Amino acid sequence: MIKQSVLSIAVVLSVLVAGCLDKQSHSQSENNAQTTEALGASMSTIIDDSVASSGTTTPVRDESGYQEPIENKQSSDDQISTSRQTAITRAVKKVSPAVVSITVTEMVQGGRRLEFSEYYNRFVPVPIEREVSSMGSGFIISSDGLVVTNQHVANRQAKRVVVSLPNGSQYEAKVLGEDELADLALLKIQADKTFPTVEFGDSDSVLVGEWSLAVGNPFGLFESAKPSVTVGVVSAINRDFRPNPNEPRVYMDMIQTDAAINRGNSGGPLVDSEGKVIGVNTFIFTGGTSGGNVGLGFAIPSNRVQKIIKQLSTAGEVTLSYDPGFSTIEMTRQLVLKYNLPATRGLLVNSVNKDGPAFEAGIVPGDIILKIGEERIQSKMHAQALFREYQEGDSMRVELYRKGDRYETKMYLRKKVKE
Repeated sequence: MIKQSVLSIAVVLSVLVAGCLDKQSHSQSENNAQTTEALGASMSTIIDDSVASSGTTTPVRDESGYQEPIENKQSSDDQISTSRQTAITRAVKKVSPAVVSITVTEMVQGGRRLEFSEYYNRFVPVPIEREVSSMGSGFIISSDGLVVTNQHVANRQAKRVVVSLPNGSQYEAKVLGEDELADLALLKIQADKTFPTVEFGDSDSVLVGEWSLAVGNPFGLFESAKPSVTVGVVSAINRDFRPNPNEPRVYMDMIQTDAAINRGNSGGPLVDSEGKVIGVNTFIFTGGTSGGNVGLGFAIPSNRVQKIIKQLSTAGEVTLSYDPGFSTIEMTRQLVLKYNLPATRGLLVNSVNKDGPAFEAGIVPGDIILKIGEERIQSKMHAQALFREYQEGDSMRVELYRKGDRYETKMYLRKKVKE
């Protein structure tokens, strides 16, 4: 724009000077002063017009004669506002409306009290029940109000479940299905309206080192239910945790993050820099140092979540797509002593369906299943989690123990043959 204005000025000057040279010499000196004055005025007007039309700066002269450009305040504010927006802020803006706080009320037994019984005609101990409230997080996955959270946050034992949205609205919710093994639950908001939703990402494409955001309501601190955000990176993927004898859940292929996850964040989404949910925040590992976050948080990968939630929404529980064709019991000290079995971890086969994959693979009652795939079986719950990694039509490698020797076979998984 300025270059064009300068060219225009040059053209005007050329025309004016040429005109002046054509005049007679006796009037040239008389008009020099007027011509110079006119040129100055024309240049001033052209420059002012070109600068004004460019919309950038307007020269201002102070008392000392120094000219300083004054920036357009509106344009400057817009630039600052734009510079503050990053992939992180955009991701938070995208996912936050669908992140909810979940309040669960349960009846728990705590101690006993003596109460007179007319039947026994004496005082008898009676369990004391009291209401206990706990809080967690979750996120909406469908416009009609389906909510995903952890099973340890909300389950069918709950007396009352209340879902709070970031705008302050609260709704009763019903537990449609739960899966204790995977620690996932599906809720349905009891309201006839349209809700904001999240978008799932592909957890199989998650990269170690990429940004991750933990969104939720830690410690249930904020009654407004507006979600809190912590930022970190994906520290590792495919983290497996061997089952604890006192813990029925089995966590496999977990996403590890150093984004701070604390009590109350459970059930909330782990989000990537595009605002897509790549996992469900589930637990932290403290190493016995404290009860707080030490940079080791774990989330159930989104692809596993979607597979389980699909079954919970239709059947209320998770079932295998195939029939392995045998039943097993977990190896115990009592079984070892009773049947003179080797003291090893595994599953004792107690029955085999002659029309099933196990029979076709050569498995018989009395065999001890040691491995499924390449995984050493730790418990029956662990084995169930391993079974879920296969689908109808897959081939499953099984390692077993029989009469002092180890054998390997393959089961070709299919549904039970109908009689």
